[in-house]
Amino acid sequence: MRALAIAATGMGAQQLNVEVIANNIANINTTSYKRSRAEFTDLFYQIDRAQGVPNRSGEGAVPEGAKLGLGVRSAAVRKLHLQGAMAQTGNTYDLAINGRGWFQIAGPNGETLYTRAGAFNLNENRQLVTPDGYLVTPAIIVPQNAVDVTVNESGQVFAKVDGTVAPVQLGQLSLANFSNEAGLDPLGGNLYRETVSSGVPVVGFAGDIGYGKLHQHYLESSNVDPVKEITELISAQRSYEMNSKVIQAADEMASTISKGMR
Repeated sequence: MRALAIAATGMGAQQLNVEVIANNIANINTTSYKRSRAEFTDLFYQIDRAQGVPNRSGEGAVPEGAKLGLGVRSAAVRKLHLQGAMAQTGNTYDLAINGRGWFQIAGPNGETLYTRAGAFNLNENRQLVTPDGYLVTPAIIVPQNAVDVTVNESGQVFAKVDGTVAPVQLGQLSLANFSNEAGLDPLGGNLYRETVSSGVPVVGFAGDIGYGKLHQHYLESSNVDPVKEITELISAQRSYEMNSKVIQAADEMASTISKGMR
């Protein structure tokens, strides 16, 4: 029976839905994590009776046909790049973007990667790096004798250096924007890669039109809403159970038909 195959696609879709929700909940405390949403489309339709054609010669067209959908399939797992809440940390090198924009990171083999997780620190050369040791670009080097490092909303980095009265500018961070952030390729480790779907990065400075502002001593929290995730988890579970009931009913009907033909 077709109902068995149709309901099976529904169970597979809801299993993927639950897995996506599980990943969201697992990353509820991951810095700058963006929640994902599973999206589905219906499958091909089997035509039992065509619409818009006459039933018999000389008669009017049939107003409605008979088309049976053959189930559902996964279309995408979309990242929802919505702003997360600001969490104050007090750490000097923690930076949060309030608005659009991505930090640029020098990844392996010289590839430029992108992140919104601004939990930075200094390496042995006193360069600004990610927790995994990747350099932040443009490069920021903090002198050994520097104290009271400050990053303003525009991304300018200042520090007081021994022997000087006024703060010295150490450099300026820039941000990258993409026409389609959902098209970025998530690599794990809070890093993303540019793709054809995302478009090329447009680099500018924080606070400019179309770019967010930087906040020192803050980190952007995950945008996962636990109440929403639990609600969607319950809904996915109920949908899975309903599809399993369809399979059970179709199996019982097939069994009844088989017994009647004996």
